[in-house]
Amino acid sequence: MIFLLIIIFISMTFYEVPEMIKNKYWRELKIFSIFLIIAFILSLSYILGIPIPNPVKGMEFVVKDLLHLNYK
Repeated sequence: MIFLLIIIFISMTFYEVPEMIKNKYWRELKIFSIFLIIAFILSLSYILGIPIPNPVKGMEFVVKDLLHLNYK
């Protein structure tokens, strides 16, 4: 399964990156690389059974505890 994940991400890279380099989209390439790395890490964590934190819990913390916005 890990091998399949690696193949998928490599194929996405080979499909997208050459056109970005050809057109000199350096900023887009940086952002694409960051999102690709994050997606790969999250996907690998999921496959390996490592628990992935729920982003809603973080948003609840910010809204309720830091901003003191309680909706009742």
